[in-house]
Amino acid sequence: MGRPTLEVADVFLQHGPAWRAAQRGHLSLGQLKVMSAIEQCRSAALGGHVLRCEGCGTDQVSYNSCRNRHCPKCQSAAAQRWLDARQADLLPVEYYHVVFTLPAPVADIAYQNKAVLYGLLFDLAAEVLLTIAADPKHLGAKIGATLVLHTWGSALTHHPHVHGIVLGGGLAPDGKTWVACRPGFFLPVRVLSRLFRRRFLEELQRLHALGKLQFFGERAELADARAFNAWLAPLRRLEWVVYAKRPFAGPQAVLAYLSRYTHRVAISNSRLLAMDERGVTFRWKDYRAKGRTRHKAMKLEPAEFMRRFLLHVLPAGLHRIRHYGLLANGCRAASLALARELLQAPPAPLAADSDAAASAPPAATFICRHCGQPMSILLVFMRGMAIRAPPP
Repeated sequence: MGRPTLEVADVFLQHGPAWRAAQRGHLSLGQLKVMSAIEQCRSAALGGHVLRCEGCGTDQVSYNSCRNRHCPKCQSAAAQRWLDARQADLLPVEYYHVVFTLPAPVADIAYQNKAVLYGLLFDLAAEVLLTIAADPKHLGAKIGATLVLHTWGSALTHHPHVHGIVLGGGLAPDGKTWVACRPGFFLPVRVLSRLFRRRFLEELQRLHALGKLQFFGERAELADARAFNAWLAPLRRLEWVVYAKRPFAGPQAVLAYLSRYTHRVAISNSRLLAMDERGVTFRWKDYRAKGRTRHKAMKLEPAEFMRRFLLHVLPAGLHRIRHYGLLANGCRAASLALARELLQAPPAPLAADSDAAASAPPAATFICRHCGQPMSILLVFMRGMAIRAPPP
């Protein structure tokens, strides 16, 4: 057998205790919970099952997952369930990928006001898309968008941005026709960028006036209204990045893309290369470089690696996938049914017949990695219980 894959959990287990002690209360409860969950994920600490293969008789111990949304090992199953639910939402139209990014100065205060400013980033990106698309000078239609929040760059730095998957067309104002985008072109990014900048700065000023923003450390002086207005001034002249990519190669390509993006965490275990007392080495992509030189290796001290990873812990209750316009949860089914009718597309696939589903044998929960046969549970052990030998 080859060497086990290095995991984020290994970094936390080896270097986390000393680092937590050195922080002396500087870590939030949410960050501590994430560290604890990742350290215990798929270990005896969370309990599990003793399994036996019905084909080859192999016994196996399967530990429970932590199911924390920041854990690199717990997202693939959640992503698959989410994608299965999205299959019925696809329409036979072009889909576009748009990215809204906060400039570095705003990202700094967003870190100190995560719940408020991440939510604002979602809502204003959606507002800008819907507003410009509804303008008769551009599209003149109500569109739909799914937005996904990412807070990291490839080097684990704090880089908040939302990826938008947007329908390449929408319903006309009277709801009687489908208005399609020009082939290969969605909306002008310069117009999106200028409106996004103006609306975000307006909302920042409003939130500051209401006392909804907090400032710490080097940014503490921004609590003063005059200092805050002076800080805002250069941001009005700065170019805010809104990026629109070419349309996807068909609706199925949208699902393939979403499977990589919706439940991604700050760094996957597959990007980790090595760890020793001096640091953690991982792969990253330098977007300023071209060609093969984009892909590089970076080594960070363990403390710095853990600090960067925990920058991306989200506030409790913050949804990082949101739907707007035609895809909003409250009207999605009706809007998509009308869109299919106007596009003369077949209706969404229905769930399997309930009687047939009830008579079908249930799918096996555990599958043997040696022969592919179902595995049965011999023993369930709870958190902290010792694992006994399986019965003969």
